[in-house]
Amino acid sequence: MKKLPLGKTGEEVSALCLGCMRLGWYTEKETSIKLMDQYIEAGGTFLDTANMYGYGGPKMDVRTGEVSERLLGEWMKARGNRQNIFLASKVGVEHGDVPRGLGADLIEKECEKSLRRLGVETIDLYYAHADDRNTPLEEMMGAFDKLIKAGKVRYLGVSNFRLWRIVDAQWIAQTHNWADYCCVQQRYSYLRSKPGASFGNQIEMNRDMIEYAGETNMGLLAYSPLLAGSYTRADRELQEQYAGTDSEARLTELKAVAQETGATANQVVLAWMLQSDPPVIPLVAVSKPEHLAENLGALEVTLSDEQMARLNGASG
Repeated sequence: MKKLPLGKTGEEVSALCLGCMRLGWYTEKETSIKLMDQYIEAGGTFLDTANMYGYGGPKMDVRTGEVSERLLGEWMKARGNRQNIFLASKVGVEHGDVPRGLGADLIEKECEKSLRRLGVETIDLYYAHADDRNTPLEEMMGAFDKLIKAGKVRYLGVSNFRLWRIVDAQWIAQTHNWADYCCVQQRYSYLRSKPGASFGNQIEMNRDMIEYAGETNMGLLAYSPLLAGSYTRADRELQEQYAGTDSEARLTELKAVAQETGATANQVVLAWMLQSDPPVIPLVAVSKPEHLAENLGALEVTLSDEQMARLNGASG
């Protein structure tokens, strides 16, 4: 599988990251294992989970939660492939009796729990999963740096933060000679939400953030890139936040490019992200092998400069 640089780390990671949020609970265990095997067989190595993925799901033990991390740990042990995996997890979102936040004690305790559930000594990429305005950034970044120095984490990422908060956190880390964020993972897709639209605690990647990342060599990752199937499934309506003439114009161009290339609309969206400047690494979260096969097919789609320009310029 094609690889892309992860910010300024010197690491190269798979161009498609396998999002593991629903594995082991929403998607039954047997199918989840097949999906991870399928991804690895296609040359993928980049898997993304979090300490709270699976907590509260309909097919899980509500006493323990954290289904996704435990399943990944079991799978890596059974396959003996930890050395071939670039593993990402997260901390900061509430679940069960774990509060929302990024205080130093919570970061340290939750990292230890994740390490045990995953059965690893080190997490390759550890995200601040959601902002915590009640904890000083100095405390937050100092705690993350402590994990780096202890060898429990290799790199830091940030998710669902406003740009100005990321800039402040980076400045504080650099001032103290601490590890800073190498990448940002936000909600992002080809369609653009209406001005003023809100996704609650989810923060959408905007043009300012993309330009900042490009200028500072910060990696970009996108969750919900395919809008839960809304581009291709008749039974999935667009969220209200995307309704309007801008989306109509962009959908028209997307369908035209898909027809020209012989690709699906989903594949064009993923290819558009990967061929953007700077490139954006999509997280693909699937529940069926055929859906993963479609997503992997996006790696074979090459958009011309003219098609990229049309996709970028479409607006209404």
